[in-house]
Amino acid sequence: MDTAAPATALSFRDATLADVDTLVALIESAYRGDSSRAGWTTEADILQGQRTDPEGVREVVESPDSRLLAVERDGVVVACCQLERRGEHAYFGMFAVSPGQQGGGLGRAVLAEAERLAREEWGAGEMHMTVISVREDLIAWYERRGYRRTGRMTPFPYGDERFGIPQRDDLEFELLVRELG
Repeated sequence: MDTAAPATALSFRDATLADVDTLVALIESAYRGDSSRAGWTTEADILQGQRTDPEGVREVVESPDSRLLAVERDGVVVACCQLERRGEHAYFGMFAVSPGQQGGGLGRAVLAEAERLAREEWGAGEMHMTVISVREDLIAWYERRGYRRTGRMTPFPYGDERFGIPQRDDLEFELLVRELG
């Protein structure tokens, strides 16, 4: 007999300006510092400093071509992601899952909902994202979900501490793409 409690349903909504501080804290906890080490998405060994700031999150919330999804479980924000309309494709970014919630399918559910929204509401044929190329485990996770590496690289913004303080000199972003049709 299965005595495990059923998983609580997730709710997805567009973030508001009232969510900015909560989302900044979530994103920071998923990628930076000791708290991020509780999950597997940490960048603490390759980047220190901030991952985002209130101004950056506020810009996404207010942009007419972007949506910042806040994902709640039991009234608590446990994940988020940005969707941006870019012509025929959508861009996926600012993705964070609370470290204590990682590894249980939450990220997969958020990604699937983001893809559905981009396809059904914007008519996007592809989803694009950029991932730091040395994050092989993260890239492999996206590949298992249908994303393909393109080999198209863009430089990491060294010297711009809004994106963190690099701990190595070989960082760059690789474009990953998935067909949504």
